[in-house]
Amino acid sequence: MATIADNLQAIRKRIGAATLLAVSKGQSVERIREAIAAGQEAFGENYVQEALEKMALLPSGLQWHLIGPLQSNKTRAVAERFHWVQTVASEKIARRLSEQRPEGLPPLNVLVQINASGEGTKSGISSREAPSLCNEIVKLKNLRLRGLMAIPEPGAPRSRFREVRMLFDALKPKFGFDTLSMGMSDDLERAISEGATMVRVGTAIFGPRTKKSNAGMTELQP
Repeated sequence: MATIADNLQAIRKRIGAATLLAVSKGQSVERIREAIAAGQEAFGENYVQEALEKMALLPSGLQWHLIGPLQSNKTRAVAERFHWVQTVASEKIARRLSEQRPEGLPPLNVLVQINASGEGTKSGISSREAPSLCNEIVKLKNLRLRGLMAIPEPGAPRSRFREVRMLFDALKPKFGFDTLSMGMSDDLERAISEGATMVRVGTAIFGPRTKKSNAGMTELQP
């Protein structure tokens, strides 16, 4: 049976020069420690409270990305403890993150989330809304706008990734983008072939997720 270290090695071969973000939501602290021992330092979490519990139990020096939707009442904790927020989709959230980022910390890295599928139930903004939001974010002194993030629907055609990359390319000269986060375990090759610079991989590294309610639990979800 492949270990987490084996899985990480295999994923790194698949993604080439792209940055690997290990999606650790629902995974136990013990399994995250295995990934750290294998050289992984950047982790993505969907739920703020779960992430904070893990941060308290894991070594300092790791890089934490919020990759789930962010509510207004959670912005302070995120501004104080995270290094990246990949799901910024409103000026209100961006402004709160900037205002609540503690003095002495470097600017918080942020990505604007694009609703690639256009579905009303999905998080993110439309491509046409992106330039306006980016214009507002770059005015905020405690944020650093790095690029775009998207979660195309399962089985999305290559064209869905291409549309996001074209928007990225169009905005890059003005805003200095360097990060396009898209692609997960099942579609990372498609995403990378269309220009993704960062992929978010969970299942292919850790296997099935454990319960999110307790960071230290190892019982598997049904």
